[in-house]
Amino acid sequence: MPRVKRGTIAHKKRERLLKYTKGFRWGRKSKERVAKEALLHAWTHAFRGRKEKKRAFRGLWNVRINAASRAEGISYSRLISALQKKNVKLDRKILADLAANEPEVFKKVIGFVK
Repeated sequence: MPRVKRGTIAHKKRERLLKYTKGFRWGRKSKERVAKEALLHAWTHAFRGRKEKKRAFRGLWNVRINAASRAEGISYSRLISALQKKNVKLDRKILADLAANEPEVFKKVIGFVK
C-alpha cells in the first residue's frame, strides 16, 4: 500500500482554523490546539450574544417609548394597552424610532389612541 502524504491538507485545515482567530491574544491566535479551544468558546458566546442583543434592544425601545409618551402625558403601559385596543399594528421598534426621529407623527399616534 502506498504511503499517503497529508501535509498539504493538514496545513490547509490549520490555516482555515487560524483564520478565525485573527485578533485573539497570546497563543490563541497562532497555536492550533489553543486556537481550537478559543473558537469553541468564542462561537458559543457569539450565539448567545445574538439572542441577548434582541433582549437589549427591546428594553431600549421600551425606555424610549416611555420617555416620549410621558412627555405627552400617558404612561408606557397605558399607551401599549391603548394601541392594542385600537388595533394599531406598530411594533416597539417603529414606535421608538418615531419617538426619536419623528416626534410630530408620534404625537399624532398618541392623539389617536387617547
